Amino acid sequence: MRLFLIVSVLALLSPSLAADSKPLLPCTIYQPTTNAYYDISPIAVQPLVDHKKAHKDDRTESWHARGYDMGTNFTLNFCAPVIETIKEAVGIKADLLKNISAFYEWKGKKYSIGQVSTELVFRGRELSLNYTNGSPCDSPSTHDRRKLKHDDDEDDDEDDDKKKDGGNKDDDDDKGSHKGKSSKDDDHVRRKSTLISLACDQNLPLGKAHVSFIGASPDQCAYFFRAKTMAACGGVKEPPTGLGAGGVFFVIFFIFLAVYLLGGIAYQRTVQHQRGWRQLPNYTVWASIFSVVRDVFIILTSSCGRLLPRRQGYNQLPSHGRGRGSRADDENRLIDQLDDEWDD
Repeated sequence: MRLFLIVSVLALLSPSLAADSKPLLPCTIYQPTTNAYYDISPIAVQPLVDHKKAHKDDRTESWHARGYDMGTNFTLNFCAPVIETIKEAVGIKADLLKNISAFYEWKGKKYSIGQVSTELVFRGRELSLNYTNGSPCDSPSTHDRRKLKHDDDEDDDEDDDKKKDGGNKDDDDDKGSHKGKSSKDDDHVRRKSTLISLACDQNLPLGKAHVSFIGASPDQCAYFFRAKTMAACGGVKEPPTGLGAGGVFFVIFFIFLAVYLLGGIAYQRTVQHQRGWRQLPNYTVWASIFSVVRDVFIILTSSCGRLLPRRQGYNQLPSHGRGRGSRADDENRLIDQLDDEWDD
């Protein structure tokens, strides 16, 4: 019994251990407190294959959000790049244009507000998705501070060089120092980002979403959106890892059956010294059950056989000799003989 309990507990824990050890699929997450499973991939818009025709429910463009007082509208996608073709974006290299997940257009130029990301984050009970590394931020105050800092650094460098070299400096060194500072500034440039808050809405179909623009930071470097969708309700899709309730039940059942058979056979063979079929545990009970099932089967088959129509063949034809007619004649002769004897 102890062995059965241990094996049953291990069988129950094995699906959860497997789910924890195996990495999550992109755009999926477990809620830390309730352990609910979330999958946002149903609202990710994927480009159609060239030879595939668009279905009436297929989206042929990314999700859009109206900017209202921003003077522009936003285009974004979830856990995937936008399906629109972007040939050029401000401050984005050509090889990174295909990874843009959110952008807007202003005065004929496209500005990226985040590269693709498939990592969902829970902050308390709020589910969110964050895009970073967009176009450079255009903040006048930040630009002025950087320019002033850059000028101060140049003045300090010139004073140090004058003290060391007495005011004599090569033009090549001057160009090299400016080149190094320029590359360093590019590495520390602030870039636009996007934060999407995902909210549950059970009134929408699974593959639909309603995206709203919430606001932007004063320097227009961070943008905030809210998306309502049924995919953010949790439990929409079963996790691909682990066993369901039926699988766990069958695992426990087969473990119990194996323990019952192996333990019973070992006991009957070693303690009771049984051989053959009598080694099975509770042999007499199973044998009686088998005999009852066999008898019921025979009774049902025989009863059903009587209800079936018989085949019309030669056996239905009247036969000469001892047939039905001859038996009737014998009965009449016997009656006549008895009457004659009674009269005598």
